[in-house]
Amino acid sequence: MWLKNLTLLNFKNYNAADLSFSKTVNAFVGNNGAGKTNLLDAIHYLCLCKSYFNPIDSQQIKAGEELFLVQGDFDRDDKKEKISCGLKRNHKKSFKRNKKEYDKLADHIGLFPVVMISPYDINLIMDGSEERRKFIDNVISQTDSKYLDELIIYNKHLLNRNALLKQIAVTRTLDVALLQILDEQLMRSGNLIFEKRKQFLLDFIPLFNKHYHFLTSDAEQVSLTYLSQLNENSFEDLLKHSLEKDRLLERTTTGIHKDELQFEIAGMPMKKFGSQGQQKSFLIALKLAQYSYLQKYKNFKPLLLLDDIFDKLDNNRIHKLMEMVSHHDFGQIFITDANKNRVEAVFSEIEVDIALFEVNDGGVINA
Repeated sequence: MWLKNLTLLNFKNYNAADLSFSKTVNAFVGNNGAGKTNLLDAIHYLCLCKSYFNPIDSQQIKAGEELFLVQGDFDRDDKKEKISCGLKRNHKKSFKRNKKEYDKLADHIGLFPVVMISPYDINLIMDGSEERRKFIDNVISQTDSKYLDELIIYNKHLLNRNALLKQIAVTRTLDVALLQILDEQLMRSGNLIFEKRKQFLLDFIPLFNKHYHFLTSDAEQVSLTYLSQLNENSFEDLLKHSLEKDRLLERTTTGIHKDELQFEIAGMPMKKFGSQGQQKSFLIALKLAQYSYLQKYKNFKPLLLLDDIFDKLDNNRIHKLMEMVSHHDFGQIFITDANKNRVEAVFSEIEVDIALFEVNDGGVINA
């Protein structure tokens, strides 16, 4: 799969742009704030129906304008696919595949898999467990459409159970029959999600280890571990034993919404003991493992978006990374960097041709 061209209208800081891409490596270079990352985000929009950085669609419209349009032509399984997304202020977002609008956006997820590596990914290490659950859910959702539906169902049941717990605190009466029904609904969805997450991590962790060891030349030992209350106990027992605590706190304290990914370096938390370079290497390996996982289960190569990737990496790790992603195991790549000479030098050294685009305050030209 590859993206042949991209057209923008009033998207973020762009009035208009029309770009044609190489099947291999495409690099956007220019000063910080010129709009390089916005081009990657437009590609992400076409693949996953949303911005990588900002969940509010209306904020993607260029200041002073009334609508935005993002459109791209893909070659997927030797078939031409036209994807377009448009939004007018105070209207519903329109998302179309080959000029036909989707009934629900979830039907698009996974058709055009993409992996973004960005400085914002540091949130995966530094923020709470919700960020890491989102990462797991994002990857699985691109390979299993039913998983996303099950997540929505689980969260609905969780809200209902929490609402009942709040009601019990007010009325001081427990409707045992209703609680049992809500527990059964929560357990059914929760157990399905747990099994899918567990299987995913069994496949994913070896891919992560492989990429990290290659990227760092085995410079340090790291680990990635899936933590879930369901690893040691049944969901039924967890809900039963936590009922008094749940009533006291008026929320459900056990379940797959408490799952966690544990990141460690030399047996210590990566958040506290990893250097900036080590943390960035960890995140890159995590995302390259995501790429390998998607490729394995989709049977074609996703797009790879690398935003400001060279920052905080030493020359050896930069060389190893570019050597890796320019290999035949990877497909079309989009890179941003503020230093044009550095990009040219890196790819010249590994003898890989690139299509270079210079970005300047919302304008793009072929370099």
